[in-house]
Amino acid sequence: MAQSSFREQFGDLARKKGVQESLIPYWTNWVMAWGKYLSPRKFVDAGESDVEAFLQHLADQGKAGWQIEQAEAALKLLHQSRYPAPWSADWKVRQPLAAATASPERRPPLDEEFLRARHQGKSDRGELPPRFAPFIDEIRAAVRARHYSYRTEQTYVGWITRFLAYAAPEKRQALHPSQAKDYLDYLSVVRRVSSATQNQAFNSLLFLFRSVLEMDFGRIEGVQRAEQRRRVPVVLSRAELVRLFEALPDSCRLPVRLFYGAGLRLMEGLRLRIQDIDLELMQIVVRRGKGGKDRIAPLPVSLVEELREQIAKVRAIHEADLAKGYGDVELPDGVALKYGGRAREWGWQYVFPAPGFSVDPRTGRTGRHHLHEVNIQRAVRQAAREAGIAKTVTPHILRHSFATHLLEDGADIRTVQELLGHSDVSTTMIYTHVLNRPGLAVRSPLDR
Repeated sequence: MAQSSFREQFGDLARKKGVQESLIPYWTNWVMAWGKYLSPRKFVDAGESDVEAFLQHLADQGKAGWQIEQAEAALKLLHQSRYPAPWSADWKVRQPLAAATASPERRPPLDEEFLRARHQGKSDRGELPPRFAPFIDEIRAAVRARHYSYRTEQTYVGWITRFLAYAAPEKRQALHPSQAKDYLDYLSVVRRVSSATQNQAFNSLLFLFRSVLEMDFGRIEGVQRAEQRRRVPVVLSRAELVRLFEALPDSCRLPVRLFYGAGLRLMEGLRLRIQDIDLELMQIVVRRGKGGKDRIAPLPVSLVEELREQIAKVRAIHEADLAKGYGDVELPDGVALKYGGRAREWGWQYVFPAPGFSVDPRTGRTGRHHLHEVNIQRAVRQAAREAGIAKTVTPHILRHSFATHLLEDGADIRTVQELLGHSDVSTTMIYTHVLNRPGLAVRSPLDR
């Protein structure tokens, strides 16, 4: 019998037995999971011990007590209607399984209406009802009160919005941390997101429950961060870099070369201000990098003249903006609060300004922002294709290449760590994996 037809037949059976329509897909999924657990054996070969082992397997996976009860009900319907029952009429889940799954920590206090709404939603991509608008505004206010970046605000609000669409609570008081675990499982199993994406969602939900709802999120059993695999970074050879730079459009060539020459992250480079470029001391001050840390990066000598020309162009643009009554630029929170008038000062202007004006989504002020990161990302990908580079090339690959080439040239690992702004040298050590001589000066015995 085909798998699709089995789903349809079991669905018809559930309807005849009076199972609620919105619950039928979930009952069917439990039966399919039961068949996968038994494989390659058949349903008719199942025994009472198999059922108990399967339900224990669900408990070990962190399934809630009500989920295990639902799975048991689905199996009873299947076997009592189509296959010989592997249990006696009075069989029940044995201890300690029942005790383990009946924990109040695993069973959220949900009323019947909310439970139906939750089972009806199989996606996190629906639109939120208007009643959630004040709640979203409260989340934004909590993010801004902690002086998080606008990018962090967008990330948190985006994930929390998707979580609310998935959980579909009638009101905020109905939210429970166990629902966060269900959603993270959904992201991992159904959406099959990467561990980095799942951890991003985890951090967003952690902020929601701890900082907005004031619930103890971290102690809920089964809610944990996804383990990220350590991957060897992609690195471009020097010849590949030359081809990449030559294929870039003129508007992106200088910033991309500077990202590589100074080992900058994409947003670190785009957020550079005029005052951060020191052409006398030949250094770049990277302010508020990852983790809110400042550091000093080397200024490539080969880019000095081009940077002088770029700064002169920015000055002309800024003076023209001032003449039109504009010239404002985004300031860090502390500076904006104490010295709001500096938004028009020359030193605070971006080294790589956007071609047009934009409105600050937080303050509503019109000014000139920096180049949008998407423009750089697209330009780098297109240039890599034109240069015939088969590797997956992104702006961050330039930072990997910077670190690797420094180590190849004999730079000390601690020096590279400081230039990259890594808190732990173990993070920097990953670049030794892509050297021709990993770790110590080791050569392949084949080369001898």
